This record gives sequence, C-alpha cells and structure tokens, in this order.
Amino acid sequence: MISMRALEGLNPAQLRAATHLTGPALVVAGAGSGKTKTVVARIAYLISEQGVPADQILAVTFTNKAADELKGRVRAAVSNSQDLWVSTFHTAGVRILRRYGEAIGLKRDFVIYDDDDQLDVIKDVLGDLSGMADVNPRYLRAVFDRAKCLGQGPSQLLAQGEAWIVGQPKEKVAEVYRIYQQRLARAGALDFGDLLTETVRLLKEDPRVRELVCARTQFVHVDEYQDTNRVQYELIRLLAASGNLMVVGDPDQSIYRFRGADLRNILDFEADYPGAVTYRLEDNYRSSAQVLQLANRLIVHNQDRLEKTLRPVKPAGEPVQYYLARDHQEEAEFVLSQFTLCHALGFALSDMAVLYRTNAQSRVLEEAFLRGGMPARVVGGVGFYERREVKDLLAYARLAVNPDDDVAFRRIIGRPRRGIGDQATSRLAERAARERISLLAAARSAAGWLPRGAEKLSAFCELMDTFSEAASLYEPAGLLSLILDASGYRQMLLTEGQEGQDRLENLEELIRAAEEWSAAHEGGVFDFLDQTALLAQVDGGHRRDVPSEPAVTLMTLHNAKGLEFKVVAIVGLEEGLLPSRNSLMEPGGLEEERRLFYVGITRAMERLLLAGAESRMLYGHTQPSERSRFLDELGGDLIELRPYEKAGPAPAASAPRPQARAAEALSGGFHGGERVRHPRFGEGTVLAVKGLGDRQEVVVSFPEVGNKSLLARYANLVRLG
Repeated sequence: MISMRALEGLNPAQLRAATHLTGPALVVAGAGSGKTKTVVARIAYLISEQGVPADQILAVTFTNKAADELKGRVRAAVSNSQDLWVSTFHTAGVRILRRYGEAIGLKRDFVIYDDDDQLDVIKDVLGDLSGMADVNPRYLRAVFDRAKCLGQGPSQLLAQGEAWIVGQPKEKVAEVYRIYQQRLARAGALDFGDLLTETVRLLKEDPRVRELVCARTQFVHVDEYQDTNRVQYELIRLLAASGNLMVVGDPDQSIYRFRGADLRNILDFEADYPGAVTYRLEDNYRSSAQVLQLANRLIVHNQDRLEKTLRPVKPAGEPVQYYLARDHQEEAEFVLSQFTLCHALGFALSDMAVLYRTNAQSRVLEEAFLRGGMPARVVGGVGFYERREVKDLLAYARLAVNPDDDVAFRRIIGRPRRGIGDQATSRLAERAARERISLLAAARSAAGWLPRGAEKLSAFCELMDTFSEAASLYEPAGLLSLILDASGYRQMLLTEGQEGQDRLENLEELIRAAEEWSAAHEGGVFDFLDQTALLAQVDGGHRRDVPSEPAVTLMTLHNAKGLEFKVVAIVGLEEGLLPSRNSLMEPGGLEEERRLFYVGITRAMERLLLAGAESRMLYGHTQPSERSRFLDELGGDLIELRPYEKAGPAPAASAPRPQARAAEALSGGFHGGERVRHPRFGEGTVLAVKGLGDRQEVVVSFPEVGNKSLLARYANLVRLG
C-alpha cells in the first residue's frame, strides 16, 4: 500500500509514473503537466518505499539550475538522499573522466576549453596550413561541435560529413579537425564536446571502469529526453546497463535540432527498449483553457510526434488576441499598450514577456518600451562568465593550475601589457612548436635564445610560479584576489575611467562568487574552475544578470523554453519569420518551427497576445509581409482579430437614452472612471486608459464578463451620464 508523503497530491497519471519500479519507462510529459514533481516523487519513492540506496540513483538534466532544483526538492522530500547523483550531462562526464580518465590516456588535471579557447586553437591551426587562410574559424568550430554531437572523430567526419560540410573540401576540414584534437591533447585540454565523447569512449573501451560507474547508476532518470543528441543517447545506454531507465520528455517541445538534438531518440524509445512502459501526463496546470485549445489545434498538424492532448485544469480565461499592425513599429506599440493595460490591471512587470523568433526583432521592442517608460530586460546579452575581464582572470587561474594551457597563456600574456611584443610572442610559439613543449615552458628558457624580451618573459614566469604555488594553498577567492592585484590587472582597470570601474566591479563579483562557492562546496581552485566552465557552457550562455528593478522580459522563443509568464505576447507571425525562411528549405524544418510556436504559446498562463505586421524592417530592409500559415491552423473562433484601420471609421452608436453620447475615441475622450455601454458586454466602468486619438485603448470592467481591454475606436462604447 502506498502512503508515502512524497506521493501526496499527485494526479492518477503522475502517480502511475512515480511508482514505476523496474525496467525502462517513457514519461510523455506535456507542457505544464508537473514532470519535475513526478520525477521527484519517483526518486523519493525508490529511496523511502523500495529501499533503493540513494547512491545507486542518477538523474541527468540539461542545466545546472534544473539539476539544483531537482536535488533540492528530493532532499526536502527524503532525508536520506544526500548521496543522490544529480547533474548535467557534461558535469557527469567531468566527474567520470576526472576519476577514471587515465585509463584512456587523459591527464587527471585536464582543463576545459570554452568557445573562445576553441577559436584560438583553430586559428592557430589555420595559420599553419596552406590554403586555409580564408576559412571562418567559427564555421569550423560549429562543424567540430556538430561532429562531436554525433560521436564523430576526424576519420568519421571524413567518411560521413558530406551532407553538412558546406563550402570547404571535407578532406581539409577533417585535417584541421585532426590537428585541432592533437593540439588539445598536447595542452592537456578537452573542449565541451569532448567531455561526452571521451566519457563514451572510456565506458566502451574499459569494462572495469564501466562496471564501477554502473554500480552507481542502477536507476537512471533523464529529463528533457527529446533534446538529447546522438552521443548523449549512447552515454545513457551505457550508464543504464541495469535496464532501469526512466526518460521524461515531450516530442512537441523538441526545438534544438540546430544544437544536434535528435527527435528520433524519444520517438524510437519503445523500439530501442523493448518492454518499455509509456506514461502520459496530459493535465496542464499552467495555462488557461483558451490557450491550451489553441496549442492543441496547432500541434496536431505535425506528423513526428507521440499522441497526446493537453487538458486544462484552469478555467477558460481571456480570449487569445491577434493584432495585425501596419509595420513593425506599430506592432511594438501595440504590445506596449497591451502590457501597460495589463500592468494597470495588477499584473507585475515580471509577469509579462514578449517572445520573438530572432534577436534582430528585439531592437524596435526595446525602443518602444524605453519611449513608453516601461522597464524591459533583453535576455540574450553577454553572460557574466563570457565577459572579457572575467575570462582573463580565470585564464590566469587556469594557467596557474595547468602550465600546459597554451590558450590561457596567449590570452593573458598581454593583459595587462608588459612589453612583450608580437615578434617575441611569435618566436616563442615557433620554439614551442619545434620542441613540442608548452608556451610557458618555452618562455622559461627564453634567456638562452631570445635576445629581446627574455627579461620580461622571465618576470612573467616568476609571476606564474607565484600563482601556481598559491593555487595549492589558497581557496579560489584568495587566488583570484592575489591575481587581480599582483598581475597589475586592477591597476590597469583603474586607469580606464568608468568602463574600467565597471569591469573591476565584475571581477569583484567574481571573487564574491568564488567565496560563495567555497562556502557551499568542498574542493579547491581546480574544482571551482570546472564549475565556472560548466556554468558558462551548460546553461547555453544564458546566465544573465538580474535587473535591479522589475522588468518585462524580451526574449527569443528558444530562450523561453522551460519558463512561464502570466502574460505572453508572440510577435512576428509572418511567413519567412515564423516559420523562418531557412526552415522551409530543410527536411523537418517546418515541423520544428511549429513546435517552436507551440512552446511559445504554452508559456502563457493567463493571457496570450499574437501579433504580426503588414511590412517589417529586418537587417536594414523594409519589405511587405505575408501572414503566417500557423495562424490559419489555430482556428478563427479563438482569436479576437484587432485589425488596424481595416474596416474604416467605426459608426457612431445609437444612444439608448438622451444623456448617452457616442465615444469620443478620435479626440482621446476617455480619462478613466466613465460609465459606458458595450453592444456585446453591456454596461461597465473604464478602469484605465492608454494612448490618444485613434490609438487609444481602454480597460473596462463589465459585471457580467469581467475586465476587457478594447481599442476605443472600434469598440462602439457609449458613454452613460
């Protein structure tokens, strides 16, 4: 009999999934259906009711935030869950490789290279090869990352990469890839993709290691399984050797194909794991019935999906509105006016979000909100750990713990300037390459062969020796403080005015972050550097500063995944934008764009606004727009059309009694507090007003139907009294 507290409050479908005991299971969890609650309950059930030791349970997520939330909720539900293993895919890879990687020739103290580090290595390789000077290193980085998502090394890329290597001979691309991997190995480094490919290689090649690791993964849970790529799929199969694998996901929310996500992983789960049991979570606790009906109508047009229908727990709510603006500026003004009205009705700024397909759409929205005096925050800027000064200080620390890290050496040798010119650096690189040693090792011997600059290089080496010694003695914050002062970096920033002061404040924040990390974790400098690398990468570069005041959120549809807002506006509903032009030329592209729109719709909890424009300026060009095909798939009865000047001036309403008169919308006649009559909603009171003239909008409280936001020009409101 099941009486455990962690299972209380589950609906029947959640309860069935949470009490699944052994064997493979697929949980098809619709948006807002309580999937995290279900996974937490299942883990708690295994530990408390079935006696499974916590150190035999693994839960894998995609972001550190999700991992921390899951771990915290399990610990709140079960007291003896301290040894539970919850992590991202990449953090799990780091943990396994640090402990067992020497079995495949990896150094225990390998460093993790980020995107910029990868670019630096690729640029060096291109500089050493003839005929490759015009190749974009960012393109090559994307090729290598994609190859690693597929589990392909240089030889596999050469054999299988024809379909997606564009503009370059695959032989040359594979050669750069081969040399790139050699340079990483020589520097004792792994890039982000290697953390998974090397873990898979280790588990495949060493049965002893696989047995040891799998003893720790008798029960495996995977969140957002629809977003896994090929190498993650292989890693999960290896870790779940016991067969006790539960994956949770929703094919209708698979929107990361450009990152290598393979929808077939979840669609084929039942074929890949014979005997798997499938559970469907279809009760939605997030959105109103109006919103969900729209979402269900849209997504049924996709073929590649697992059947499910979201059922609303909430009541119907407000009708979904669609507004066709004359241009992108009027579209932005419409959203601002609606959000102003919602704010007047009591919605907090942080409860509202504008979603769009491309970052280029954000500019006009930012400007409109700025003019309107409503605070707005764009999600998509430079993340904290991506800032130049933060990366510089961390590069000093990386070189301190790993003297073979040539990328870190190159980054900091001239920051601050220390009189070591390009010629000396170039000769240093030549010497290091010829003798097959690191740049720092070459710098130590510069006095014997470099006539100019040797003294300054020697001073730099002594400085790094100081930092290396400190790295073994100090906590991370202490080392970073020492580096900031002793390197001259603080003094350099103090001479750069306000910009330098801002950068210095960021570095002081980094030191505070290191202090907080030490208070919450065991480990030293090396572990902290691992954490900062994973924070910057695993969360997709979306770790953002929290604004000092509440603000409306402006973000892409991709960035909105996993979030929810009481009020959501989705703009740019036009052919070529949503769906995007490129998607129409790719197999499966249109279905992914439909899933992206579906994700946007299901972010809305109470109100959903849709908008498009008859013409739009993007990338410097204004052009006419065609209505998105997705609007036709939604069904017209759910959408309250709000066209701009489509039907001509509104006719004056006939006065029901002598004291009533037609609304003075064209002259901005509403100020708030007026009693009015609407031909459909009856009598009501004007609560709030936005705008003047033909753009004036009003919020009216009607006793029978509640509050309604109306465009005064077309509302046919009649004043009473």
